[in-house]
This record gives sequence, C-alpha cells and structure tokens, in this order.
Amino acid sequence: MNTGKLTPEQIAAYHRDGFVIVKGLFDPEEIKLLREACKTDKALDDHAFGKDDGSGAMVRLSLWNHPGDGIYGMFARCHKLVDSVEQLLEDEAYHYHSKMIMKDAKVGGAWAWHQDYGYWYQNGVMFPDLCSASIAVDRATLENGCLQVLRGSHQLGRVDHVLTGDQAGANLERVEEAKKRFELVHCTMEPGDVIFFHGNLLHASDRNNSEHPRWSMICCYNYKKNDPYKEAHHPRYTPLVKVADEMIKQVGIKRFADDSSNVAWLDEKKDASARVLKEKAAAN
Repeated sequence: MNTGKLTPEQIAAYHRDGFVIVKGLFDPEEIKLLREACKTDKALDDHAFGKDDGSGAMVRLSLWNHPGDGIYGMFARCHKLVDSVEQLLEDEAYHYHSKMIMKDAKVGGAWAWHQDYGYWYQNGVMFPDLCSASIAVDRATLENGCLQVLRGSHQLGRVDHVLTGDQAGANLERVEEAKKRFELVHCTMEPGDVIFFHGNLLHASDRNNSEHPRWSMICCYNYKKNDPYKEAHHPRYTPLVKVADEMIKQVGIKRFADDSSNVAWLDEKKDASARVLKEKAAAN
C-alpha cells in the first residue's frame, strides 16, 4: 500500500525534472468514488466555464479556492497527498486552489504551453516554487490529450505569457527554443496516478480526439513562507487541516459530495491574473 511518503529518489527526480509521477497513489475504490461524484455533480457542472484553445475547441473547467468537507476536500486534504507536497516544498503547505479539468471525448480542446507561475505571478506570489498535484480521474493517453511536459524546464525561470484564444500561454519563441533543449514527455497515467509538478514547469496538452473523456482534478499548493504580499482571487496563507486518508471512502460512501454551499467557486470574471494578461495583450 502506498503511504503517500515520497522516496528520496522521487524527491530528487522532482527537483531535477520539475515533476514526478506517483503510480496508484489513490486506490481503485477511492478514484471510483471521485469519478462518480464529479461526473454527477450539478454544482460542478453549473460552475464550469470554457476556455477556447485558439482553434475554436473548448476545454471546460471548474475552480474553487477552499477545499471544503466533501469528497473533493478529502482528496485535497488527505495525508498521503499533502504530506507528499510538503516533502517537496520543505515547508507547511496550504491549499491555493483546486480545479477539475473536463476534457470530454471528441470535443475537449488543447491547453497551450504555459507555466502555472505565469498566471500566479500577478497574484503577489514572490517565489515560483508552488506545487500542483494532478490526479487522474480517467485514464490519460496520447489519444485523449494527456499532459505533456518539458523535463527540467522549470530551471528556465518565469517566461512571459500572452493570450492564445482564451488561454494565457508562454511566449511561443521561448517555447520552441525550450523544446530543442528539454525532453518532451507525454505523461500517460492510469486512474489514481498523481503527477506532482513545479510552478515553473512548461506543460501543455493536445485535443481529445478519442472516444474517451480525460478528466483530472488538480490540487495546487503554496507554502507558508511564500505567503503572497497582496490580496488576489486565490487565498493568502490559510492553515490547512489535514484529514486521515480513510476519510475519502467514509465521505464518498456517504455521498456527501461538495456542492455550491461547500465550495468557494472561482468566478473567472474576477480572475485578476487573467484580466491583467488580457489588458497587456490589448495594449500590444
């Protein structure tokens, strides 16, 4: 049974490559409960919005700031996930936000090459060393648009971002040069696998051209000493109350899923970093 504690080799791989994939961090029963909850959650669907990838195809996603007490919160707060993040951040972690990426069969659009810190820089976050944990809800394959990363590209530092459709993507000239210097990795994953990745890692994904959906839940964490210096649409340091791993099944079996009263849904119209990027693009 995976305890959620990363090995020294996994920690070294994360710092060297900017990411590490942990196989089977969540067992089949846990991931089945998450899949059933999110794909029948009306509140999640009602708060979803689309992002045009520049070709007319859309990626749907829902975002929320505070994890809550439902099944989404149990995943984001459980020891085996948060303890692993704290090993990588080497500090107390707090929940920065979570999102459900809904890349539906045949219609799910691509994500432009970007760094997450390319967005979060505008929020007063001083250091880029935030960690995101992407949980495979569905199987992730080449055909349904799995995550792609440039191994080691977090070492580049922050790259300027510009709009591509509704998405803010990294400067394409820089990305093309980075592709010549860093290995492109397609992160195929089974349900329950988790990829932990650095805030400056360049990553993207292709359109879903398959008959199978690719949903993933991404929990993003900042650390206490990196408390943003100003208010933004994502929270400043807020202590995170961890829960026992067993709570995932206890909450999930009770069908106590998150709803609109339990989740601080993010309104994209109030997304300060996206607004700044749009203003910069208009000015250019």
